[in-house]
Amino acid sequence: MQGRSYRDLELWQKAMDLVVECYGATKKFPEREVYGLISQIQRAAVSIPANVAEGQGRQHRPEFIQHLSIAYGSLAELETHIQIARRLNYLKDDEERRLLQRTGEVGRLLNGLLRFLRRKNPAAASPPTENRQPRTDGSCI
Repeated sequence: MQGRSYRDLELWQKAMDLVVECYGATKKFPEREVYGLISQIQRAAVSIPANVAEGQGRQHRPEFIQHLSIAYGSLAELETHIQIARRLNYLKDDEERRLLQRTGEVGRLLNGLLRFLRRKNPAAASPPTENRQPRTDGSCI
């Protein structure tokens, strides 16, 4: 997509702030979680602005929409990891609340941008479907 840089998008800026907050929050987690929940939270958080940036850099609106959809999935994953961290007492109630407020804000911006892009290109409102026949051998692939 041509036009403004991804750095100009409020969505990308807020998502970057969320990454910093998530990294800060995980500093207090137990060391045993470095390859577990810490890594999962950080990867999900980083994925959000990264997919916004990559999608903005693509040449076609449907590709941007696809990357925003991936970012939305990462946002849901991040929210889940935050709630798990609270249940494991790695985060205090106020820390969880603050992080979930931030994810809510990013989610609203993401939804708004997706709605705008889909209105401008109704054909991109849903991903393309493939003409696959259901597998009968019990495998998924």
